[in-house]
Amino acid sequence: MTATPDSATPPAAHRVIEPLYAEILRRNQGEKEFHQAVREVLETLGPVLAQRPEFVDARIIERICEPERQLIFRVPWSDDSGDIHVNRGFRVEFSSSLGPYKGGLRFHPSVNLGIVKFLGFEQIFKNALTGMPIGGGKGGSDFDPKGRSDAEIMRFCQSFMTELHRHLGEYTDVPAGDIGVGGREIGYLFGQYKRITNRYESGVLTGKGLGWGGALVRTEATGYGCVMFTAEMLRSQGDSLDGRRIAVSGSGNVAIYAIEKAQQLGATVVTCSDSDGYVVDEKGIDLALLKEIKEAGRGRVSEYAERRPEARFVPGTGVWSVPCDVALPCATQNELHEADALALVRNGVKAVAEGANMPTTPEAVRVFQEAGVAFAPGKAANAGGVATSALEMQQNASRDSWTFAHTEERLAEIMRHIHDSCYTTAERYGSPGNYVVGANIAGFELVADAMLAQGLI
Repeated sequence: MTATPDSATPPAAHRVIEPLYAEILRRNQGEKEFHQAVREVLETLGPVLAQRPEFVDARIIERICEPERQLIFRVPWSDDSGDIHVNRGFRVEFSSSLGPYKGGLRFHPSVNLGIVKFLGFEQIFKNALTGMPIGGGKGGSDFDPKGRSDAEIMRFCQSFMTELHRHLGEYTDVPAGDIGVGGREIGYLFGQYKRITNRYESGVLTGKGLGWGGALVRTEATGYGCVMFTAEMLRSQGDSLDGRRIAVSGSGNVAIYAIEKAQQLGATVVTCSDSDGYVVDEKGIDLALLKEIKEAGRGRVSEYAERRPEARFVPGTGVWSVPCDVALPCATQNELHEADALALVRNGVKAVAEGANMPTTPEAVRVFQEAGVAFAPGKAANAGGVATSALEMQQNASRDSWTFAHTEERLAEIMRHIHDSCYTTAERYGSPGNYVVGANIAGFELVADAMLAQGLI
C-alpha cells in the first residue's frame, strides 16, 4: 500500500509525503485502520505543504502522526458467576497542542491498538475544527458489554478506571462515550474516578447524567450535528433537506438522533440497521417505536418490522441499495464500500455525510467525488458530539447549566462554523466543493500552527 497524493499535489510535496507514509507503515505494522486514516489526510496536504514549507522543515507531519503517549493495560474483572476475565484497555493521548486530550472510550470486541490510533488521529483534526480548546485522544477496551448484566459492567468499568484514572484530569485528558459506552458506563466510570481521587472533578468525563454534571443536547449532539452539517452543505448548493428521502445506517445513538433531526427539518428517513440487517419503512421511520426498541429494550431492528406492518426487514446486508437523496452512514468504520457507493450514485444520491468515524472506504469516497456527490468526512460532519462535550466542560468549569435551546443553538453555530471553514479552505487551496480537502487542511493548519508556536515538543 502506498500513499497516492491528490493530482494537484506539487512534485516537491510528493517527495515529502511518499517516504513519510512508507515510514509510518514500517513503524505501525498491522494497524490497517490507522494506515487508512493517515493516508486519507496525507493525500490532501500537498498544497498546504507547498505554501507552508515551515511545516516540512519542522517535521510537523511526523510529529502529528506519532502519539504523545500510548497506554495499554490489563483489565481483570469477575462475572456474576465468579469467573475471572482479563481484557485489554487502551488510551492513546495523541495531541495536546490545542488543549487537553479529548475523545471517547469504545468497548467492543474489535478494539485493538490500531483501531484506537485511527480514532485518536481523526479526533485531532475533528476537535480542531470545532474551534474549541481541546486536543485529540481516544481509548477503550476489547470488552463486549452485549449480554452482560449491570453488575458485570459496573465491575468491569471500576477495574478499567482503577488503572486509567492516574492519566486523566480536566486539564489533562477528558474521555467521553463511544460505541458500547453510554450513560450507564460513564456513570460507573465517574463514580470510580471520584472514589479513587476523593474529588468531585465533574469536568474529567463528559456524557454524564443531567443530575450530576451532564449537559443537555449531549445525547443528541452527534446525530443532530451530522444533519446540521448536511443541511449547510445542501444550502451552499441552493438546496435543503425539506422533502428529501434519507437512508441512515445504524440504530444506535448517532443514527437515532440523526433520524430525529432530519425529520424535524422535513426529510423522510426510510432506513435504519444493526448487525443483523436493515429495515425499510417507506412511510418514514417511526422514531418513538425505534427508541422504545433500541434505547429502552436494547432490542434488534428486526423487532421494528415485526411491530410495524408497513416496514420490512432485510437480513444480513447494508442499507445502501435503498434509493435515497441523502445517505448518512452512522454505524461503524468501513461499512460503505465501493459497490455501495456505485449503487447510491446510480440511484441519484445528492449528498453523503459521515455520522460514524470513517464509515466510507477510500474507494467509495472516490466514487462520490468523481460523480460530483457532496461528501462530508466524519471529522467534520460528526464533530457535533465532541463539540457539545466541550460545551459540557464549559458548564462544569463555571458550575452552570444551560437550557436545551441555548445549547442546541451553540451546537448549530459550531456546525455552521465547521462547514464554512471546510468550504472556504477547500476553495483557498484550489479544490472548491471538496470537503475532505477542506476539513483535513483546516484542521491540520490549526494544529500545525500551535505546534510551531510551542517549540519542539
